[in-house]
Amino acid sequence: MPAGTVVLLLSLLLGMQPITTDLYLPALPALTEGFGAPMPQAQLTLTALLLAFGLSQLVWGPLSDRFGRRPVLLWGMAAYVAASIGSASAPSMEVLIGWRVVQGIAMGAGVMCARAIVRDLYSPREGAHVMSQALTGLGVIACTAAPLGGLLSDLFNWRVALLAVAVFGAGTMAMIALRFAETVPPANRRALHPVLLVKTWVQILRHPTFLAFSALSAASYGGLFTFLASSSFVFTRVLGLSKTQYGFLMFTMSLSYIVGTFMCRRLLARWGVRRAVAVAGGLTLTAGTVMALLALFGAESSWYGPWAIMVPFYLFMLAHGVHQPCGQSGAVGPFPLAAGTASAVNGFIMMLAAFFMGGWLGTHMNGTVFPLVYGVWFWSALIALSAWTLVQKHGQSQPH
Repeated sequence: MPAGTVVLLLSLLLGMQPITTDLYLPALPALTEGFGAPMPQAQLTLTALLLAFGLSQLVWGPLSDRFGRRPVLLWGMAAYVAASIGSASAPSMEVLIGWRVVQGIAMGAGVMCARAIVRDLYSPREGAHVMSQALTGLGVIACTAAPLGGLLSDLFNWRVALLAVAVFGAGTMAMIALRFAETVPPANRRALHPVLLVKTWVQILRHPTFLAFSALSAASYGGLFTFLASSSFVFTRVLGLSKTQYGFLMFTMSLSYIVGTFMCRRLLARWGVRRAVAVAGGLTLTAGTVMALLALFGAESSWYGPWAIMVPFYLFMLAHGVHQPCGQSGAVGPFPLAAGTASAVNGFIMMLAAFFMGGWLGTHMNGTVFPLVYGVWFWSALIALSAWTLVQKHGQSQPH
C-alpha cells in the first residue's frame, strides 16, 4: 500500500475511538435526562464500552496474528456499524448500555489492528513517527466529533448524534474493503494454541520495555479519559456553557493535540524517543499542577471560568500528542511476530485504567470542578513519573 493510504487507514481506525466517545459527549446530559437515569448509569454508557473495548482486544489480537488483520477488521467493522445503529434506536438506558458494550467489542478490532499494522510495516523508531502521523489524523477526526455531536444534538436530538457514528463506521469499512492489503507476516498457525498463547502473554507482560511504555500510554489515556468522562457535566452544568459551546471547546482541545503530534515528530527527529517523552512529561506535570492550583484558589471566585481548566489542559494535550505515539508504538516494538497480541495487551491496560477512573468519577461527581481537576492532576503525576523513570531506563526496545 502507498504510505499515504496506510496513514489514512490508520487515522480512520484509530479515529474510531474519539468518534465513539467524543461525538456523543455533548448529548450525554440530555440523554441522561431523557431516560431519567442516575449519574452512575450514565457514566456506564462510557465505562462499559471501554471495558468491553479493552477486554475484546485480548481476543482480537491473537485472532489477527492467526488469521490476518483484514478479516478481523471487516468482521469488527460490520459489528461496529450494527451496534451503532442499535445504540441510536435504544428504547432504554439498559438497552443503550448493552449496545455500547457490543460497540466497544467491535471497536477493539479496529484500534488493536491499527497499532499492530504499524509494527507489521515499520521498525519501532519509524513506527513512532508513522503513529504520530496517524494520530494527527485522529486529532482531525476528534476536532469534528464533539462539535458535530453538539450541533446534531442541538438541531435534532441525541439519537441523530449516535447515528452519525454508524455513518463513520460504514465509510471506514468500505475503505478497508477497497484499499487495505494484508500486512501480517505469514500467519502464525499456532497463535491460538492455549499453551503458546499463555506463554506469549507472559513474555509480553514480563518485558520491561513493554511495561514502561504501557505505563506511559495508560497514564496518558487515563488523564484524557478523566476529562472526557466528566467535562460535559462540568462545562454545561457547573460552568453554564451550551452544548454547542462545549463542542467548540472540544474542538480546540483536539487542535492542541494535533499540534502535539507535529511536535512529537520534531522531537523524535532531534532527540529520539526517551528524551522526547521526558520533555513532554514536564509539560504534563506543569499542566496538571496549574489546573489544580487555579481550582484550589479560585473555584468559588467570580473570575474562575472555563479558561481555568482549558488553558492548562491545552498544555496537557500537547504532551499527550507525544506520549501516545511513543507509548503505543514503543509497547509493541519488541514483538514483531506477536504484534497483534502485544497491541491487545497494551490496549487492555489503557482501558482498564479508564474503566476504574470512570467508576470513581461516577461516584464522586458532586456538582463542582474538583473531580475533573484532581483526576487530571493525579494522572499528570503518574505520566511524569513513568516518563522520567521507566521509559528512561527501559526505553530501548529490542525485537524478540
